Amino acid sequence: MGKFLSQSWLLDRRHALRALGTCISLPMLECMTPLNAAEPASMPRRSAFIYLANGVHSLNYQITKPGRDYEFSRSLKPLEKHREVITPISGLHHPGAISHHHNCISVWLTGGKLGPTDRNTISVDQQMAAVTAEHTRYPSMEIAITQGSLAWTADGVQLPAMRRCSEIFASLFEEPKGGTAAQRRALRRKASVLDDNLAEVRRLEEKMGTADRGRLDQYLSSVREAEIRTRRADAWLDTPLPEISENDRKRTNRDIPQTQAGDYFRTVYDLMVLAFQTDVTRVATFSLGGEGQAIAIPEIGITESRHQLSHHGGDQGYMEKLTNYDTFAIEQYGYFLSRLEETKDLNGQPLLGTTMSLFGSGMSYGHSHGNANLPLVLAGGSDIGLQHGSHLDFNQGHFDGYELDKPGKHYSLCSRPANPDAHMSNLLLMMAQRMGVETDQFGDSNKVIEL
Repeated sequence: MGKFLSQSWLLDRRHALRALGTCISLPMLECMTPLNAAEPASMPRRSAFIYLANGVHSLNYQITKPGRDYEFSRSLKPLEKHREVITPISGLHHPGAISHHHNCISVWLTGGKLGPTDRNTISVDQQMAAVTAEHTRYPSMEIAITQGSLAWTADGVQLPAMRRCSEIFASLFEEPKGGTAAQRRALRRKASVLDDNLAEVRRLEEKMGTADRGRLDQYLSSVREAEIRTRRADAWLDTPLPEISENDRKRTNRDIPQTQAGDYFRTVYDLMVLAFQTDVTRVATFSLGGEGQAIAIPEIGITESRHQLSHHGGDQGYMEKLTNYDTFAIEQYGYFLSRLEETKDLNGQPLLGTTMSLFGSGMSYGHSHGNANLPLVLAGGSDIGLQHGSHLDFNQGHFDGYELDKPGKHYSLCSRPANPDAHMSNLLLMMAQRMGVETDQFGDSNKVIEL
């Protein structure tokens, strides 16, 4: 990826405040730092989350040996060259996902418990974004192929996701149509409408019963979230966008049909790298599809949906295709790690050292809707204290072995956690803390994982 071209977009804080008038108080932004200023005391910290629907073909995915001397499984083989910067993790689960398998994607980053009447809790990426948002133009970026994003607010509202690469690029790096003044007028009209909307709803709320008030909560949360983002966008309008090299623009500002999945995945990963490199955001999520909607990959001979392959009914052909799908998705993830490793941030440091990336699924074995022993790979973040190179296995000491030669017995491990205390939220808590979130609890965590 081409280097960030210049810092000509830095500006004086007082100039920005004069331009904005009294509309909103503008925080001290990194883009307002003088060119000759000392580096900030703490380095930027970033996180990316990538979701694979319907679990994996566990027999070909599972690593069986813990510690540093583990051997890569067939599905994970594409990550072997990244051995020293990744940690495959086994044995974690989300207790809250067991109520229904379609909740897996919803609770993957929240650790929430979703029954028929439950509302989701905040996702870890949004907790991180609350800490990093003061430094970046966008608190976070949400990308999803076929379904809503992985991101949830504190009020249990799912954030919208983008899908087309050209739209993602435009939202991050292109000037608003009609110029800054027109965009500011539009944003302030929107803010005014949202204010009026909230005021009207609150007047109605006074006349409603308890049940009706409850139904309004989620709607009000959505309006409040839109209002916050609108005012934030207004505050950043006078901060010039970063300059993008022609090579990076050609690489990322294009649309690829989903029938070319590999090209699409890599372009999305390139967009995420570019967003981190230019520091327009420090938190990103990318869903490769939901449990019922993950796409086919005809370029490697897979015309069936991932859901269809995961519910294979013992069909050996489908099971082989599922393994190929797993391997393909993991290969694209390896591309993302390579791009992070070779790309330097604004401080000249490789992005991979300051970026934690979690790849995985909220389901282990799709055919039985197994939600234990989740497939997870944590990568990067060595500059913020993560130590890699081992297989971290929370099943050890709690079961008789993986027994891949006995599929029925092994698959039961995917449905019932060998170690009931090994919650995935413990991993998310550790990641949140490394990002600077001051908390001792996340979701249903019961301890923090040390890595």
